[in-house]
Amino acid sequence: MTDTALAAPAPTPVRAAAIPRVLSIAGTDPTGGAGVQADLKSIGALGGYGMAVVTALVAQNTRGVRAVHVPPTTFLAAQLDAVSDDVEIDAVKIGMLQSADIIGTVRQWLGRVRPPIVVLDPVMVATSGDRLLDPAAEEALRELARDVDLVTPNLAELAVLAGRTRATSWAQAVADAQTLAHDTGTTVLLKGGHLDGADCPDAIVAADGAVHEVGGVRVQTRHTHGTGCSLSSAMATLRAGGATWPEALQRAKTWLTGALTHADALRVGEGNGPIDHFHELRDAAGPTRPEAPGDAPAAPGGAVGTNTVPSWSARVWEAAAPERAEVDDLDFVRGLGDGTLPRETFLRYLAQDALYLGEYSRVLAKASALAPTSEEQAFWARAAESSIVEERRLHESHLGTTAAAPAPQTLAYTNHLHASARSYAELVAALLPCFWLYTDLGVRLATRRHDEHPYDDWLAMYGDPAFTAATARATEIADAAAFGAGPIERARMDAAFARSMEHEREFFARA
Repeated sequence: MTDTALAAPAPTPVRAAAIPRVLSIAGTDPTGGAGVQADLKSIGALGGYGMAVVTALVAQNTRGVRAVHVPPTTFLAAQLDAVSDDVEIDAVKIGMLQSADIIGTVRQWLGRVRPPIVVLDPVMVATSGDRLLDPAAEEALRELARDVDLVTPNLAELAVLAGRTRATSWAQAVADAQTLAHDTGTTVLLKGGHLDGADCPDAIVAADGAVHEVGGVRVQTRHTHGTGCSLSSAMATLRAGGATWPEALQRAKTWLTGALTHADALRVGEGNGPIDHFHELRDAAGPTRPEAPGDAPAAPGGAVGTNTVPSWSARVWEAAAPERAEVDDLDFVRGLGDGTLPRETFLRYLAQDALYLGEYSRVLAKASALAPTSEEQAFWARAAESSIVEERRLHESHLGTTAAAPAPQTLAYTNHLHASARSYAELVAALLPCFWLYTDLGVRLATRRHDEHPYDDWLAMYGDPAFTAATARATEIADAAAFGAGPIERARMDAAFARSMEHEREFFARA
C-alpha cells in the first residue's frame, strides 16, 4: 500500500454504526451472483444488515442476460419510501439504473432522505464493451455522481464518465480518476482489475487529487461475476461501520481476494460463476491454526483445502506478496544472502536496526500490557527482552559502541508501531511483519550459510528454530485477535500489517 500523493484523503466524519444498515438499490440476478443478491451477501459477510430496493427484474444466469423487466418509477419510489419511512439507513449502495427517469427518481429520494453515506457503482458498459445507457441516462448518471460520497467505476465506465479513452496503464487510470474526482467533487474508487499483468492495484482518489493505493495480486479464475457489485457494497458497509475510505478499501480488498480465490469451489453455473462471499465463515470451528511461516510459503498462514478457509494471517501475507517480492529483489537482501554485501552497507543497516530495536522493545512492552491473557503477556514481555538483549548483542559485536542518528525511515516505522497501540488487535498486526518477514528471510537465506560467510551470525539468528517458533506463536495470537474482532477492527489490522510490511521494505531499501 503506497501513498502516491503527499497525504491520504482526509476522512469525512461518520457516525459508526454497530451493525450498519445498508440499502442496495439495484437490479436482480436470480442465480445470486450479482445485483441485489450479491449486494446483500456482501453486506452480511462484512457485518451489516442488508436491505434491497429493486430497479429491474433481470432474467440472467452465469452465461448471460435473457430478458429485463423494469417496473414503473412510481413503484420504485414506493419501494424507496417504504424503507426510509420506517428504517434509519446508515448507507446506500446504488447499482443498475436503466434510464434518466429512474436516475431522477433515485436522485430526488436521496435529496429528501439524505443518507449519511452513498456509494454509486455506475453500471454503464457491458463486459463486451457495449454501452448500456442512452446519452440522456449517461448524463444523468454523471450528475448523480456529484451527489454521492464514492463512485466505483471499472475502467470502461471511468473512461465514459471522465470523457477519456479507456486507460491501458495504471498511470493513465490514476490520471483519469483524478479528473473525474476533481470534476465531480466526489471520491473515486479506482479499480485495476481490467488491466493486464499479474498485479491488481486499486486506489482511493480524493477530489483534491490525493491517491491512496492498495496493491494486490491477480487471482487466476474466470468466476468473477458480480465482483463490482460486491466491492461497492462492501465499501458502503465498512464506511458505515466507521472505517475511512482507505481503511475500507484495505479490508474489502483482502475479503474480495479471498472470495475470488475460493470462487472455483462453488461450482455454480456453467459460465462465469460468482465469487464466494462467505468464504471467511466456512470454518465454523474457528480460525485455522497457522503453520510455521517457513514451512509453506504458498499459504504461510494456513493450508487451504476444500473445507478450510485461510486464516487472517494467510490472507494479509498473500496480499503483501508484492512487497515481499520487492524485498527479495533488493541488492541488500541478495548481497546479505550470498555474502557479497559491502561491510559498510551492513553496518549502516545494523546501526539503524539498533535504534529501531530500542523503540520496538517499548512497543512490545505495550503489547504485553494490553494482552488479554497472562500467557500472551509473558510472550510479548519475553520478546521485548530478547530484542534488547539477544539481538543487540549481535549489533554490538559488529558496531561496538558507535551511535548513529535515526534515519527518516526508522522514525517513520517506529512512529507507526507506537500509533498502532490504540488497540491490542491492531498492535499485534503491526508487530507481526517484524517477526514473520525476518523468519521468512532467515529460513530461506540460511541455506547459503557457510563457515566463511561474513554475516553468518545474522543468518543463524533469524533462521533459528526458536525464532521460527516465536513467529508462529505471534501469528496464532494475531489470528485469534482477528477472529474475535469486528469488521472495522479487522480493517485496521489489515492496514497496520500492510503498513508495517511497507516500512520493512523501505528499511531494507534505505540500507
